[in-house]
Amino acid sequence: MSYFIRLSTHFKFEDAIDRVTRALQTEGFGILTDIDVKATLKEKLDVNFKKYRILGACNPSFAYKAFQVEDQIGIMMPCNVTVIEQDNGHVDISIMDPTATFNVIENEALQPFAHELKSRLERCLTYLEE
Repeated sequence: MSYFIRLSTHFKFEDAIDRVTRALQTEGFGILTDIDVKATLKEKLDVNFKKYRILGACNPSFAYKAFQVEDQIGIMMPCNVTVIEQDNGHVDISIMDPTATFNVIENEALQPFAHELKSRLERCLTYLEE
């Protein structure tokens, strides 16, 4: 089982960030964190790295429901989305698969929630294909 869902695009990097952010908003997600891996690695290690951002997305309604079922679920939040510029010029947008992530938690009550969350995140990628 893969732990992520990926879409490879021909978007420019910054355009991909904007598009995925808007797609996530359409499904009720906001961006809580935005980690610029390239800039961080340059600053901390003085190494050059490809354009790579990690967006921490959260849907407050889903988060609240999950907290009602499993109070330690916060360790698995937010839903991470990566935007990576590949050497071939493509920009890959990957979203964590909550069904894979939540499988490590031994709480069956989370499974319907994980499947609905996965459906919403997959829809975000389909918005980008249009």
